[in-house]
Amino acid sequence: MTATVTEPRADTSAAKGTSRGTGGARRRLPRIPDRVRRGGLPYLLLLPAVLLELLIHIIPMIIGIVMSFRQLTQFFINNWGAAPWTGLDNYRIAVDFDAPIGEALLHSFFVTCVFTFFSVGFAWLLGTTAAILLQESFRGRGILRAVFLVPYALPVYAAVITWAFMFQRDNGLINHVLHEQLGIIDEPSFWLIGDNSIYTLIIVSVWKGWPFAFLMLMAGLQNIPRELYEAASIDGAGIWQQIRRITLPSLRPVNQVLVLVLFLWTFNDFNTPYVLFGRSAPENADLISIHIYQSSFVTWNFGTGSAMSVLLLLFLLLVTAVYLILTSRGRKGADV
Repeated sequence: MTATVTEPRADTSAAKGTSRGTGGARRRLPRIPDRVRRGGLPYLLLLPAVLLELLIHIIPMIIGIVMSFRQLTQFFINNWGAAPWTGLDNYRIAVDFDAPIGEALLHSFFVTCVFTFFSVGFAWLLGTTAAILLQESFRGRGILRAVFLVPYALPVYAAVITWAFMFQRDNGLINHVLHEQLGIIDEPSFWLIGDNSIYTLIIVSVWKGWPFAFLMLMAGLQNIPRELYEAASIDGAGIWQQIRRITLPSLRPVNQVLVLVLFLWTFNDFNTPYVLFGRSAPENADLISIHIYQSSFVTWNFGTGSAMSVLLLLFLLLVTAVYLILTSRGRKGADV
């Protein structure tokens, strides 16, 4: 005979009451609506980028604008707030083209415009040509694409330093090939000083920037339907007519963005001339970025240098605004 032992049932009323009480307390807490949580998630994800943008760009830009209104020289490095307030005097000095400072700034501006025009033009031309040539499938196309992107993938300092060694007068590769191997020039040339310095700067800038144009245009060519080329070929259109009537008009949206980005990058380029020529660039290669650097950190006149930086910023904003307005009108006219 087996004895059954029945355990006494625990009184769970208190526990239930406690859980109800706790649940009731939890239910009384205000809940964030799902719509608010979903709407706030994008802003939460953007918060790190916004903070970095503030710390790296916005706050230094505001400080630079404030510095442009002060006579900030080496005597006030330890205490910027004690620098005298000069108002618009630094801007007057910068745009006084009859004075040495303004005349030098104007010369640097024209040199930068010439440098930017040829650098952007050749980079776009090489990128467009390479993208069109590699549009068709053939053996080794992937290898060529990878080789063409090498200048864009290399670190800027390493690439420009290599070019600086190649352009040396006595033991550089350029003079060795042109003078000793091919005999094109009578004697070794100075490429990093004098009149040839602007050509050196353009060559290095184009070599460094054209792979980006090639990459952008190659991606844009993938969106052009092949049927357009087949129909044009059936109608008797040659390769040049296809490029003129199909390829270039189809790439217009890509080119509008590409040209603007290349212009801003090239006009603001500091690393290339600084690594090639050092702290003092030759007169023919005195880009405005190097000129502002010299005005600030060589002559220790941070107020005037900041005023030049603000003027450069305003110029680039104006050019960008005019360019966007003109291109948007062009798109509307094409749509009509």
